[in-house]
Amino acid sequence: MIINNIKAFMNKQSRFSASFLLGESRWLSGGVGILLLFLSQFSFAQNKQENIGTEVVNVVKPYAPTISDAFKVKEVPVITNDENAKKESVKYSILPFPVASTFLPSKGNAEGVEKAKQVRLFKNYATLGLGNYGVLNAELFVTDDLNNNEYVSGMFRHQSSQGGLKDVVLDNGFYDTAIDLVYGTNEKEMAWNVNAGYQNQIYNWFGLPDNFGNTLTLPESIALVNSINPQQSYNSISVGGDIAFEEGILNNANLKFNHFSDAYSSSENRFLLTPTFKFDVMDEAIKTKVIVDYVGGSFKSDYLGTNTTPLKYGYTNLGIVPSFEMIKEDWTLNIGAGLMYSMGTENKTNKFYVYPSVTASCKIVGDLMIFYSGAVGDLRQNTYTDFVDANPFVSPTLNIKPTNELYDVHAGLKGKLASTVSYDIKASYIYDENCALFVSNDYNEKSTNANYAFGNSLSVVYDDMKTIRFYGELKADLTKGVTVGVDATFSSYYNKIQSEAWNLPAIELNSTLDFAITEKWFAGVNLFYVGERKDQQSNTDIVYIVAPDFVPITLDSYLDLNANVRFKYNERFTAFLKANNITNNGYQKWLNYPVQGFQVLLGANCKFDF
Repeated sequence: MIINNIKAFMNKQSRFSASFLLGESRWLSGGVGILLLFLSQFSFAQNKQENIGTEVVNVVKPYAPTISDAFKVKEVPVITNDENAKKESVKYSILPFPVASTFLPSKGNAEGVEKAKQVRLFKNYATLGLGNYGVLNAELFVTDDLNNNEYVSGMFRHQSSQGGLKDVVLDNGFYDTAIDLVYGTNEKEMAWNVNAGYQNQIYNWFGLPDNFGNTLTLPESIALVNSINPQQSYNSISVGGDIAFEEGILNNANLKFNHFSDAYSSSENRFLLTPTFKFDVMDEAIKTKVIVDYVGGSFKSDYLGTNTTPLKYGYTNLGIVPSFEMIKEDWTLNIGAGLMYSMGTENKTNKFYVYPSVTASCKIVGDLMIFYSGAVGDLRQNTYTDFVDANPFVSPTLNIKPTNELYDVHAGLKGKLASTVSYDIKASYIYDENCALFVSNDYNEKSTNANYAFGNSLSVVYDDMKTIRFYGELKADLTKGVTVGVDATFSSYYNKIQSEAWNLPAIELNSTLDFAITEKWFAGVNLFYVGERKDQQSNTDIVYIVAPDFVPITLDSYLDLNANVRFKYNERFTAFLKANNITNNGYQKWLNYPVQGFQVLLGANCKFDF
């Protein structure tokens, strides 16, 4: 390396750090000597070679950074100045200054919540109503607490009409009177009651066929009609009791005995005992219902009056129906089975039956949509009492036997469309053996006939029948004080022996509307529709050369509109006005039995306490 400019070289040397120039003195003297020696040599060399050129030399030192120690405060300083910690006491004073103002604030009142007046409940009531067709309705219910646990109650009911149907020649009035008494007690561990009742019903077989008397002369026909006494009287005496336990194996038990008779020496006794037991097996609650059901009775004669001894019947049904319930999340499953043994006391026919008893439900969308289904069966004990309740115009010559409901398989959906709108739809498939059907009796025009044997009564026939049924219901509370409901039933019947499902409609519709007009005025409307039904009847006195083809008689469908208005005078007294069959449709509920036309009933209801 040749340095031709000593001044530049010295400037370059001045870039070194001061620490190097200020090294130890023993190195400084030696360094200076060496430097002077180099300078003399460089100076001599330059003189010998004057034109050797110039060159720039850059000396670069790599950067090697280091981390220096941070400055740290070794301790927290202590403040010894007491004046810094001393609190100054501050005193405030208000300098009043009058301000002219016309603002006068009003006194505030808390917003109150309107509390509805509590409705007073009465234990007793009495109702009385009078209407056209000589209608009288009366009802009385009373109850009284003997002490904190014991009570007694009684109910009296009466409904009657003097008749007056257009174009009906026989007496068509009716009477229905009943009284019931109850004594009971409610205690901590159990509740029980005993009851007794009596009912008297008077009806008339007034439904003569339209062509009655065609085989007779007019005087003979008039004489025959005048000789008919259509009145039938039914009497019922019942005693029974109920008991329920809060704890124990026996959950509850029901006992009832009923004696039923009529004006034609018919008699029937019914004894029914149904205790229910509940116990745990492997942490599962098993519910078991036991059934002891006996019915026995007799009719004085058959329809033609050819028998010489009373027609007797009797059945004892013994059954047990165990079941247990499983609940898991949204599912509820009830699994059981019915075991029944039926003994015929008169016809000596004993049979054993097994029935399904399974139901299930699932909340698909909470309470908004619930799916439910089931398969159940039962052995229904038919009785003379039940047939009269369903149709008081039957003849006292019936064939009584139980109905074997093999199964009733159904499924449906129920829930809410909104908070005030509920619905229920269901489909069923039912199979009954010995299903009871009402059918009109054939007749002749002999004066020796019984009063019910002129085509003015019905009998009971049995058939194996399958039924497909669809049911739908909708209920809604539209606004405050307005409720509406509608339901419909559609049925299809398939018979094994009978040509028709006698007197059973394929369509049934029902709708109701209740609303409050004001706080004291209320009203309601009810409309129901029943579709066509089939029946059969013939006059056996008519002799045909060529027997005509059998054609069932069709009973027309009918629509019945009813309305009522109520005025609440006070919490005790309410007056009402009812209008029934407003369309004045004299339809026939049973063959040859027209109903009363437009009816008006005016009455009042009184609630009271002793």
